[in-house]
Amino acid sequence: MTRIAAVAPVLPAYEYTQAEITAELAPLITSAPGPRAVLERMHAASGIGTRFTALPIERYRSLGSFRETNDIFIEVATELAERALRAALAGCGLEAQDVDFVMFTSVTGISAPSIDALLVQRLGLRRDVKRLPSFGLGCVAGAAGLARVNDYLVGHPDQVGVLLSVELCSLTLQPDDGSMGNFVATGLFGDGASAVVLVGDNRPESGPRIVGTRSSFYPDTKDVIGWNVGGTGFEIVLTAGVAEVITQHFPAETDAFLADNGLGIADVTTWVAHPGGPRVLEAFAAALEVPASAFEKSWASLDRVGNLSSSAVLHVLADTIDAGVAPGSTGLLFALGPGVSAEFVLLEWP
Repeated sequence: MTRIAAVAPVLPAYEYTQAEITAELAPLITSAPGPRAVLERMHAASGIGTRFTALPIERYRSLGSFRETNDIFIEVATELAERALRAALAGCGLEAQDVDFVMFTSVTGISAPSIDALLVQRLGLRRDVKRLPSFGLGCVAGAAGLARVNDYLVGHPDQVGVLLSVELCSLTLQPDDGSMGNFVATGLFGDGASAVVLVGDNRPESGPRIVGTRSSFYPDTKDVIGWNVGGTGFEIVLTAGVAEVITQHFPAETDAFLADNGLGIADVTTWVAHPGGPRVLEAFAAALEVPASAFEKSWASLDRVGNLSSSAVLHVLADTIDAGVAPGSTGLLFALGPGVSAEFVLLEWP
């Protein structure tokens, strides 16, 4: 079985309280007192204490064109990805030359050559390293990335695979957008990155095993989560329908996936849930009929850094591993993203 040898979460240099971010962004988004009061209430109810940003907070007043923000994305994303991968490799005693496969994912910027390509010389990756950049999976990409790297390593059990995730959500800021989706997004999403080193079954490195994976796509949900891409960049699509999708689909999906592996909800002792926001975590708990405390690490991550899109569930995974998990424990990692789609990863601690 594929094993997770190391997880390295990283954050940008600039840290602000939720109140500081709200005070800075509110005048940029709406000048009307009524809507601003609504925005402030929504930010305050987000369950977030602090967030990290790619730039100093005052810099967002003068962000220019989509090209300018995307150039900043490329610069900062490359730096964060390098930091994360160096830390993850060091964490399991490997070097850049040991890496055979890299999957990179982001939904908050674009680059060609992709960020993973920019890292080859910077990190000293081999010239024959296999690379797979991904765009569009959104928040689900952390879980999906683990599953896809696992798929590769099942067929290459002597090799080392890496998942890289970088999300700079702050650079998608849309001034003068008074939509409810933008009100929620500006109070919810943060910036961050992560790297995960996975190893095939024949490798000596230890770590939790990936026992199984499942992908699910829910039809007629394309307008629930996503982007509208316009002249000013990425305009958020985010509705209350996310919780409805969870309520409708998650109980049966989770039960079926666990049953395929000879398990039930009661057998899961470690939950690694995507911290999509308070309503999302509450909907997960209600749908799965587990106590809110089951997602304690997800709530703590949401409070500390916000929703980091694809990196969010990987930060929760890092926190879970760092806290220590009892040998023999069964874990379930999952996330949602545009589509709407879901990804499940079943873990076992040897």
